[in-house]
Amino acid sequence: MTAHSRGPQAWVVDFVLLAAIWGSSFLFMRLAVVEFGPLPTAFLRVAIATVFLLPIVLWQGQGAVLRTHWRAIGVVGLLNSALPFALFAFALQTITTGLSAILNATVPLFGALVAWAWLRDRPGAVRALGLVIGFAGVAMLAWDKASFQPGASGPASGWALLACLAATLCYGIAASATKKHLTGLPALVTATGSQLGASVCLLLPALWSWPATMPGSRAWLALLVVGVLCTGVAYILYFRLIEETGPARALTVTFVLPVFAVFYGVLFLGETVTPWMLICALVIVAGTALSAGLIKLPTLIKGSPGRAR
Repeated sequence: MTAHSRGPQAWVVDFVLLAAIWGSSFLFMRLAVVEFGPLPTAFLRVAIATVFLLPIVLWQGQGAVLRTHWRAIGVVGLLNSALPFALFAFALQTITTGLSAILNATVPLFGALVAWAWLRDRPGAVRALGLVIGFAGVAMLAWDKASFQPGASGPASGWALLACLAATLCYGIAASATKKHLTGLPALVTATGSQLGASVCLLLPALWSWPATMPGSRAWLALLVVGVLCTGVAYILYFRLIEETGPARALTVTFVLPVFAVFYGVLFLGETVTPWMLICALVIVAGTALSAGLIKLPTLIKGSPGRAR
């Protein structure tokens, strides 16, 4: 389904829905990684997503498309699922889900740099301003929420922070690779093939590090949700966003993730929301709106009083 047939602003619904879904993935990954470990958690996430998506692809008669483009889709699966999921699972052993979501919000910065260097997609002044504002909001939230002092909740692991940043770089590269090599493919095919490729990449490492004790039902349920909803359904939305809006704009969804992550913390964990956190949320949303083109500053300037029309 093309962007035109769905309507010019249909992608906005996908954008908000994807942010809400992915905002919960850090919570479910944290619940699973405690019992499974990083590599089995990452493998089961993509394997469950594959089991969910593959029958749908075959039922819609798109298996031939998947077989034709399996190499390119497999590489995207490595960069967009296997590596970042394993890296974030590793990081979630030592840092909080909120901090992980905040670090994940650096994806558009890497994505814009990769798109500029690889696709020559130079951001305009307004979009660049939006990226700066959005990242400033993320930094403000991190300054208030994250503590690196030993007396808070223990020292943060430098390796965990580097793992999160490496994961976001993978996301940025994968977005441009998708736009360059997979444009025109159905979002369902790209999502399914990428999860299948990621499953193949992670199978042996997961078996090698499989936990000696069988994890409990809560960990299995968390993986089921993160596999079906936060991976299977979410990646259909994500690849459709890349197809309709381009990688740079699609990646700005990560600016909104910390807002949803905080909301889920309040709803399910009883965490409190400070006025500073609300201010940061507004800054992040404003920056996202600018970088995604939802707010047109030149139009506002043109229509301002006192300017010749």
